[in-house]
Amino acid sequence: MSEQGTKGQGQGRTEQAAPRRRHLMDPNAPVRDQYGSPGTTRVQTWVMSTLVVTTILHMAGGLLVAAWVIDEAETVPRVGLSVIAGAFGVMAVGAGLAIHRKPLLSPWLALGLLPMVVGLVLFL
Repeated sequence: MSEQGTKGQGQGRTEQAAPRRRHLMDPNAPVRDQYGSPGTTRVQTWVMSTLVVTTILHMAGGLLVAAWVIDEAETVPRVGLSVIAGAFGVMAVGAGLAIHRKPLLSPWLALGLLPMVVGLVLFL
């Protein structure tokens, strides 16, 4: 009997793995972002600005809810809380711009006045 016959077909050969293409990830050596890399910094900036802006806008929304609870005959406190909510909205947009290192004096600040406009429409 020959050696090849006892081993079976294909068992005696060594198969070479196809070379891995460079654009594919190598599971044995994954590439990880380093701390402070541009990708990581960009994501951290967006997460931080989203958290800051939504937190401050929730405060503005809470002021509008407080104005809603006040008696309808009391117009002055309702308008005052709406104006304060607008100020918090402007601060929220300004904080987002500052985190992204954009100029603070921007047309985007007008978007911060939206809570005040909503409050005034609802309460006047």
